[in-house]
Amino acid sequence: MLPRREGEYRLAIDLFINPAIGSFKTVDVERRDVAELHHKFRHKPYQANRTLGVLSKMFNLAEIWGLRPDGSNPCRHVPKYREVKRERYLSQVELQQLGQVLTEVEQDGSETLYAVAAFRLLLLTGCRPGEIQTLQWQFITGDGMELPDTKTGARRIPLPKAARAVLSALPRLPGNPYVIAGKVPGKHATDLQHPWRRIRERSGLTGVRIHDLRHTYASNAVSSGMPIQMVGRLLGHSQIQTTMRYAHLADDPVRRAAEENAARLDALVGAPVPSHLLRAVT
Repeated sequence: MLPRREGEYRLAIDLFINPAIGSFKTVDVERRDVAELHHKFRHKPYQANRTLGVLSKMFNLAEIWGLRPDGSNPCRHVPKYREVKRERYLSQVELQQLGQVLTEVEQDGSETLYAVAAFRLLLLTGCRPGEIQTLQWQFITGDGMELPDTKTGARRIPLPKAARAVLSALPRLPGNPYVIAGKVPGKHATDLQHPWRRIRERSGLTGVRIHDLRHTYASNAVSSGMPIQMVGRLLGHSQIQTTMRYAHLADDPVRRAAEENAARLDALVGAPVPSHLLRAVT
């Protein structure tokens, strides 16, 4: 199986790019051709923009390889569609429901130990799905996880006790370097989507994506009062702007602190006398 990002690129090429301009010579593709392809998928802004990004990378490489003149990338000045970021965090009740179902499927054997462990690790570390899916035992050290290649390059990720407990309960299979072992000997699990769909339906979490476990990790960190910069480091964000999508959650501990402080002061000062009682007294 291809790595997730490489697989997405191949999908965009096979399903969208090749049918539209695959018969063109590299040097003959013009901006209007790219704009038409991008416009065709305007009803799917995410897909349209990802396809545009793949094309842009391809034409940048074409320039480097001398297949097109410098500065001739036809994707330039084709504006991306506005994407509505989908934010979904699990509530405390939903987390309890998920935890109960994970335990149940672990015990009744309806899902593999490795799939269940993957979901627990995603929630406890805030890792990207691909980082856990392809995690190797050799990457785990006394300091945490030392990942040599992630979306933002090499990355060191802390491993809290709860996550280490999940790892220690997993059997290591002879000849398989991967933590989340798959059905094929020596390989990692290639399909977490199907077990996740079964688990989320059983948990009553219809529509919740695997990636939402990472959002839940981040939202809980910010809501507990953790500085946004620290959350960004835990998530492996290369730019603070990416983490700022959670910034509004930082207001929660401030509001709680304001309520608690005002309640203590109110207990000392006392509630105001209602105005109609004041008029009656005077």
